[in-house]
Amino acid sequence: MNPGQEMPRLRIAMLNRVFALRGGGAESYSVRIVEELAARHEVHVFAQEITHEHPGVTYHRIRLALRKPRWLNQLAFAWATWRATREGFDIVHSHENTWHGDIHSIHVKSVRASLLGGRGGVALGLRWLKIALSPRLLTYLGFEAARYAARPGRLVVLASASLRREAELVYPEAVRRMRVVTPGVHLAANAAPDRAAARASLGLAHAGPLLLFVANDYARKGLETLLQALASLPPDVALAVVGKGEQIAGFRAQAQALGVGERVHFLGSRDDVGPAYDAADVLVHPTREDSFAMVVPEAMAHGLPVIVSAAPWCGISELLRDGEDALLLADPLDARALAKRVAVLLRDFGLRDRLRWAGLAFAAAHTWAAAAQTFEAIYRESLAARTAKVCPRPSTGSGPSTGSGPSTGSG
Repeated sequence: MNPGQEMPRLRIAMLNRVFALRGGGAESYSVRIVEELAARHEVHVFAQEITHEHPGVTYHRIRLALRKPRWLNQLAFAWATWRATREGFDIVHSHENTWHGDIHSIHVKSVRASLLGGRGGVALGLRWLKIALSPRLLTYLGFEAARYAARPGRLVVLASASLRREAELVYPEAVRRMRVVTPGVHLAANAAPDRAAARASLGLAHAGPLLLFVANDYARKGLETLLQALASLPPDVALAVVGKGEQIAGFRAQAQALGVGERVHFLGSRDDVGPAYDAADVLVHPTREDSFAMVVPEAMAHGLPVIVSAAPWCGISELLRDGEDALLLADPLDARALAKRVAVLLRDFGLRDRLRWAGLAFAAAHTWAAAAQTFEAIYRESLAARTAKVCPRPSTGSGPSTGSGPSTGSG
């Protein structure tokens, strides 16, 4: 296929155990890429749980034999999808731990780095002993090694530059097969929403400043620090929390103990977070660990100024300028510093406006449409390498590469 030539229609298999917008960042990433690709290609989704359906996409429900232990379910899913996609597809794109597939998207920290990173001598030996005695850990390490293994056309796509750097340390032999495609956003239809109407739609009667926190893992994404900061802010400042409800009871008790229980509104999990973005004045994301943080550009696309943990706590912060695109937190555990940054932003309307416009520009430069086009370039590269039966050449990024037309079968 020559540069500038229109890409032929591909038959793509997308693998993700949970295909849902409520599932989390990795799941939402898969859903949005599928939506974009479906406009130009024949896309088949293979999943155990499907709660989001898009016109033109074919869905294949993989039997959920057992939910726990998760590692056995992962094995069962990998086996079933291998059998289902061995033939008939130009590209097999996996967001899950599988040994097969042409493109592997990685959304979280490496298992190998988590288990073995920074250890040596006796500590390293003991950790390997623990792994050897654990079928679960052996399975996860084995899957991960298989995803990074060299095969014709096999490419590994990391969701952030920080994830790629980490992967390069533990899988240096796979550096030339690594690419980066960060998450994108859909630009909001109205970046200057009616906040009162949005709050009414959510059942919020609050008229003062409203902070927003969006996450499924409240603890890891820093809700405790945010509650502590809220306690030192003026009493007219409230907080809306969006995310899965399993942790609500514990954090509601924390809010009550801090004396802010009446100012914290738990909205639960929502397929459409748009009304929450429209209702809020500021997004606060004091995460302790985030490979990227899709919530940040989503909030920006709705015209919200953002306060977020700096790198290395949060992957997207490597792309942001403190005080220009967002306010960055040097320490996500420092509730006092967080409260100061919130207070400054709430009273400085000029700063809020500058961050709002900079955020809108950032979102416009990081759309799902652009991400899907980058994946098409990666697919071309994979197809060309498989046709030539070679592993891809070194690359420093995820930019377009030339390739040949589609071939049948998966890696």
